[in-house]
Amino acid sequence: MKRLLIFLACGLFVLLLGGCPSSRTDRTDVKVIIEGDGQFPEFLVGAWKANTQGWEFVIEPDATISSAVISLGRIRLRPGQTATVPMVQGGKGVFSPGPWTAYYTPSNRELTVKIALEKFHIKVGSNIVEGAGTDIFIGPISQDGNLWQANWTSFPEYKAHTDMYSNVDLSEDPNYGITTALTFEKVTTE
Repeated sequence: MKRLLIFLACGLFVLLLGGCPSSRTDRTDVKVIIEGDGQFPEFLVGAWKANTQGWEFVIEPDATISSAVISLGRIRLRPGQTATVPMVQGGKGVFSPGPWTAYYTPSNRELTVKIALEKFHIKVGSNIVEGAGTDIFIGPISQDGNLWQANWTSFPEYKAHTDMYSNVDLSEDPNYGITTALTFEKVTTE
């Protein structure tokens, strides 16, 4: 039931969001770890878009993540920047990212990305969803450097407030989260 409510809430906000966050990037909130000789492969640089759930990452030549489209609302976040987007019925969504991490293991071509959402508050009419969360993506990069087969584990800490229900906990077990297989493809940015 919680999972259904989370996905319904996400779907609702996808349809209701508008606007764009500002374009300044503060890369001090992105940690990069490369095992072994410390060389970051050029084939990882670019935009990586998931086949479902709306996720997208832009990885820069210095291995930092300069932006991410998150599944909650399908909005683009930048590290260290709070994004505010208008909602219908006079509401708004406020998203504050936490620290992000990119971790690459050359020996098995495994990329790990961790995206923390420090807090968010979304209001549509009298309905509110708020909380925080962490999303972790782990998996190998294909030999041609164009696909990333990642297991996405989400650790949502969400609460919903409606006219009928107050303080409804939509969180998942903090030890296990929700895991889904995703395929990311390297795409051309416009």
